[in-house]
Amino acid sequence: MDLTGKRIFIVEDDTRNRVIYQIMMVRHGAQVHFDKWGRNTVEKIKEFGKVDLIILDLMITGGTSGFTIFKEIRREHEFDYIPIVAVSAADPSTAIPRAQEMGFTGYISKPIDDDLFPEQLWRIMNGEQVWYVGT
Repeated sequence: MDLTGKRIFIVEDDTRNRVIYQIMMVRHGAQVHFDKWGRNTVEKIKEFGKVDLIILDLMITGGTSGFTIFKEIRREHEFDYIPIVAVSAADPSTAIPRAQEMGFTGYISKPIDDDLFPEQLWRIMNGEQVWYVGT
């Protein structure tokens, strides 16, 4: 799936996951920027510039969560148009209903499927919702 020119902002605390995202997304043409801890995320998104998609890990080391970061981002109306997807190892039976209630555009369970992930992101950036719990 071609992600050429897409700008993706990712909040992810795990170094291995960041490397996987970086390699995969760059290979498919996307530009990525990371926030490791979820601190000052809104300011970091503004510094990155135009964003086509935001990926949030729900379980971040250091006491914050992707749900909290989601609320902070959505308080900024200039980001209303940006789809936000949770990519997490959290229990999907509780995380998905909460994400849907809050207004996330999707949820993708970890570990991600290398073959499906770029297509899932493309679908989300093209207006679809994706709620994927793996196999």
